[in-house]
Amino acid sequence: MTSVGQVETQSVVLFDEQHPLTLRSGDQLSHVEVAYETYGTLAPDASNAVFICHALTGDAHAAGVHDPDDPKSVGWWDNLIGPGKPLDTDHLFVICPNLLGGCQGTTGPSSINPATGEPYALDFPLLQMADFVTVHRALLRHLGIERLRATVGGSLGGMQVLQWASEAPEEVGHPVVIAASSRLTAQNIAFSAVARAAIMQDPGFADGRYLAQGTTPEMGLSIARMMAHITYLSEQAMDEKFGRRFQQSESRGGFGVDFAVESYLAHQGVSFLGRFDALSYLYLTRAMDYFDPFADPEAVQRMRAAGTHVLLISFDSDWRFSTAHSRRVVRLLAEARVPVSFREIASPWGHDSFLLELPDYHRTVRAFITHAGDRAYPHAGQVGEETR
Repeated sequence: MTSVGQVETQSVVLFDEQHPLTLRSGDQLSHVEVAYETYGTLAPDASNAVFICHALTGDAHAAGVHDPDDPKSVGWWDNLIGPGKPLDTDHLFVICPNLLGGCQGTTGPSSINPATGEPYALDFPLLQMADFVTVHRALLRHLGIERLRATVGGSLGGMQVLQWASEAPEEVGHPVVIAASSRLTAQNIAFSAVARAAIMQDPGFADGRYLAQGTTPEMGLSIARMMAHITYLSEQAMDEKFGRRFQQSESRGGFGVDFAVESYLAHQGVSFLGRFDALSYLYLTRAMDYFDPFADPEAVQRMRAAGTHVLLISFDSDWRFSTAHSRRVVRLLAEARVPVSFREIASPWGHDSFLLELPDYHRTVRAFITHAGDRAYPHAGQVGEETR
């Protein structure tokens, strides 16, 4: 299997002063630019389009490379997207945008506010999951696509897929929801609350005006990333990777970086500073906290009426969004007689498993996408446990 090769990120303005974006809160944005990438060729009838929704710190660069001489420029889901891969670009046209509120080319709180000429900062309106989907749908219209073959997302990306399927199921085709939740637990909200507190209490945050003042909440953002990264890995994965090994040949004592796991987390925190913005971290995690698509009693009825068939995948070692989160969605859909397939994948790698090349996981996604549209599909023997 090969990569899609060298790719470029494209950009388009989807909303402007004449046609502003009205958010679910009623607030408006008079300029919304979206960064996105595409892979493969769109069929003449646009029947082969697959939409990718990215996770919290992801971006539009899901596959291929930006620089052939830089292996670090590979897309974050390159193992899933490309010729011969589960999302086979020899047959599918794959779209991945950076979401609204992000910091990798799409309008967000670090963007310039047209009304002031300075970064929005905390003047940027609060976002809801529905607002991400509104912008995704506008991108589809821009590309001339009315209905997707499938919509795929992991973690926060899976939440976007659920939101889209619950409000416009006629567009999403076959939703694939991976390692995600329909409603965060108190523990999940607590993790995000501590991360936001670390950022906002950093003196460099400057009440959100750090971009205009030339400071950065580096310590707070790096701590937020370090803590989040712990939740992305299972205890088994951390033990196998680091155990109680010292970073050097022997312990140096004191309160500095001594254990290998401490060094790893410190590296994760520092490297994160160069690619993500603290304000986006605040806004996107807050949108996750309030997400609850099935609070709308009509949501599952819309999905049933549209004949939506949903695939949910969880990983047995994921404790951030455990299998219980997926089973809740399976139960809600099954009770409403919405066709739903579910597979729990064995993996030692925790929540990050959705980014990895696991054979059972990839086979499940490939089978569901390949047979999307076949009413007889799937069978339990093809994709694991099926619940109706």
